[in-house]
Amino acid sequence: MLLVENLVKHYGGHEALKGISFHLEEGQIVGLLGQNGAGKSTTMNIITGYLSATSGDVRIQGIDLLEHPNQAKRLIGYLPEQPPLYDKMTVREYLEFVGELKGLKAKDARQEAKDIMEKIRLTERENMLIRHLSKGYKQRVGLAQALIGDPPLLILDEPMVGLDPNQIIEMRSLIRSLAGTHTVMISSHILSEIETICDHIIILDEGKIAAKNETKQLEQEHSNQKQLRVIVKGNDQEIHKLLRESSMVKRYSMVQEVEKGVFELQVVSAKEEDIRDELFLLFAQNQMIVYSINVEQLSLEEVFMKLTGKEEEEC
Repeated sequence: MLLVENLVKHYGGHEALKGISFHLEEGQIVGLLGQNGAGKSTTMNIITGYLSATSGDVRIQGIDLLEHPNQAKRLIGYLPEQPPLYDKMTVREYLEFVGELKGLKAKDARQEAKDIMEKIRLTERENMLIRHLSKGYKQRVGLAQALIGDPPLLILDEPMVGLDPNQIIEMRSLIRSLAGTHTVMISSHILSEIETICDHIIILDEGKIAAKNETKQLEQEHSNQKQLRVIVKGNDQEIHKLLRESSMVKRYSMVQEVEKGVFELQVVSAKEEDIRDELFLLFAQNQMIVYSINVEQLSLEEVFMKLTGKEEEEC
């Protein structure tokens, strides 16, 4: 669907992108993450044709964006961080106007606007002036204009920005409903939402790709195999004694008593190899019931911090 190869962008003496390459498969929802200045906006602006690259290639369904810009751009729907809305128009007027701008005949633009308003649940607001809409509904209108013309590739820049929790849930549901019929790239500062919505993640750091993979695999591959989360049933004093005296345990902490006599522990291995089998046998030999032993998996936020050294708010 989307192929980006060796993309480089210079601003004077500053190299904003340093030869990044990635591809998006049809039907994927991909999160593009990075701290401020990492190159997210530059990447999106180049893909959508708003900015030219210093070097490198962008192909959408095999069409070269540089050689055939008009043909390639017809395949893209773009929702910028600030949606390009005309607040003196009604929702219906605006969407019909966008349809005609995208080359649809007036009759087809009217039908497409009607269909998309139903899909995005805007029909009850179709005759309202855009300036009278709430922030959440304005974002819906922005998403609707990106969908006009049924582009196979959607680029959504901060689609959750400024929304309240209920509106975020609604927008999340709308975006997830697009999976399969559209390929979607999303940039967002709300890492928990990216983790929920996206199948794949690309993390940029200082103009380079720091990581790219399926969301769950990315979290797993950056997890600490030596740090375990254990839930075990037994006497707390005996658990303490057992772990203190075990050569396989570097350190541990009692996180909480989950229920009467059942404890959640964080255990750090003293070995390089996986100790889960050995630890299970140790508890079992001392007549303690193990409910679970799991590698402590990092969240997307923790992976992001590990790779970029930045807190979520700075990304």
